[in-house]
Amino acid sequence: MNTKTLKKANTGADDSAKDWHPSFVVAALHEAGWTLSSLAEQHGLTGPGTLSKALRSSFPIAEKRIADALGLHPKDIWPSRYEKDGTRKLVGFHAIQSTRRRNSVNAKLAKMNSHESA
Repeated sequence: MNTKTLKKANTGADDSAKDWHPSFVVAALHEAGWTLSSLAEQHGLTGPGTLSKALRSSFPIAEKRIADALGLHPKDIWPSRYEKDGTRKLVGFHAIQSTRRRNSVNAKLAKMNSHESA
């Protein structure tokens, strides 16, 4: 009988489980004296739609506005969208490009170091 446990790929699902539920974010805003509409108006937006997008998907400027209203950093509300140091996690095309650049730079450095040691 095979008792080995299989490791699952890191899909970030664990991180998204730590994100605040959208209703908790709205409740926290209400507790702080804000609604999405009043916060949108404060920032010169025509309606709450722009801010509400951040409740369900990545939208950095809206995340920052909501977090500022709560006196928090966006990574405290949406840890799945941020690195531990508070920088944004790159997703999609940007993540692929970043990996390619990093690999390219590392390859060039390794090549330069091998020539220096020869």
